[in-house]
Amino acid sequence: MLDCIKIIPQTVKLRIFEEIVQGVSPTVIEFPENKEAMKDISLIIRKVKSWIKELRAPFFTASGISIFLGTVIAWVKTGIFHLGYFLLTLLGGLLLHAGTNVLNDYFDHKSGKDEINREFVRPFSGGSRLIQLGLLTPSEVLVGGLLFFLFGGLIGLYLAIERGMFILLLGFIGFISGLFYSWPSLNWASRGFGEFLVGLNYGVLMTLGAFYVQTQRIAAEPIIVSLPIAFLITAVLYINEFPDYQADRAVGKKTLVVRLGRKKAFFGFIALIAMTYLAIIIRIMLSILPLITLTAIASSPFFLKAIKISQAFHEKSFDLAPANAFTVMGHLVTGLLLILSYVWLRFGIQQIWFSIILTFLCVFFAVYYYRYIEAQRRIFLGLKESIL
Repeated sequence: MLDCIKIIPQTVKLRIFEEIVQGVSPTVIEFPENKEAMKDISLIIRKVKSWIKELRAPFFTASGISIFLGTVIAWVKTGIFHLGYFLLTLLGGLLLHAGTNVLNDYFDHKSGKDEINREFVRPFSGGSRLIQLGLLTPSEVLVGGLLFFLFGGLIGLYLAIERGMFILLLGFIGFISGLFYSWPSLNWASRGFGEFLVGLNYGVLMTLGAFYVQTQRIAAEPIIVSLPIAFLITAVLYINEFPDYQADRAVGKKTLVVRLGRKKAFFGFIALIAMTYLAIIIRIMLSILPLITLTAIASSPFFLKAIKISQAFHEKSFDLAPANAFTVMGHLVTGLLLILSYVWLRFGIQQIWFSIILTFLCVFFAVYYYRYIEAQRRIFLGLKESIL
């Protein structure tokens, strides 16, 4: 189990094994200096912080990148940009993403998976652990997840009424995919469909949906451009399933990694990365995508490192952590480069300053995100060194 938790106890009850067998009462050690009178506002703040962790917000890039990409394609190709509809699309997508994360935690708790998982590597696998830490109750997590789906669904319904019923179709697919990702009645993840549905929803459908909200048209280009993103977000989920392999198998959650076994599943990871760049290169050669989108292959060093690490450590969850981190960063950088390539295509040299500013903002965000991921990786390495 790979995690770092700071504990400030108020009371410690201590018994050795022989005392437990003999029924001897435990030795009680009090720490009165650690007791604090919690005010209502402090309790609220603590609960809000717990919910922020529960949402796993840093991974909202999975949905955010696709929504930005679809919106930018619509703007570049048609000159149309509705800020209000864009913000509603982004909020709706993030709510459905949050609902999927939260309900997945709840059902992994109900199945006992998270309780027996001893190889998880936060924040990449093993869920948020908020239920296991006692910071949120299972009922709170269940109700919260359903509320996220409710609010996301209402936004989708409004957009369908305002912009077209095609949004209702896309939203319905996303709603059913996310709601029943781990729900026992369908449980897409256990049936081996989870990876496909994640790629479909967080890659293709969100990009196409964002494009349609702006233009009220269905087009092939946003689908084609979204394929690399679909393969990569699938790769992110796929590599994050490696540390959960033992726990998933124990509770019957038959993900693709469980079905293949970690040794064979490693080649599936390579295939996802290869399909990403082939999808870009082949379509450029066929003049389906503009040449400037070739800049997206600049993210390849992240995946070369991830492949090298996963080849060596696919059976060792702790040592695999850098591969998880590099895959997440590779998805983000590829998405940002595709977005920027369309912005550069739109402005060209005439308004280069706008392109420079937007490029700088994207670089800043990528660096900030990289620092977050790198901090997590260093925590794992530091813990490993202290153990050894």
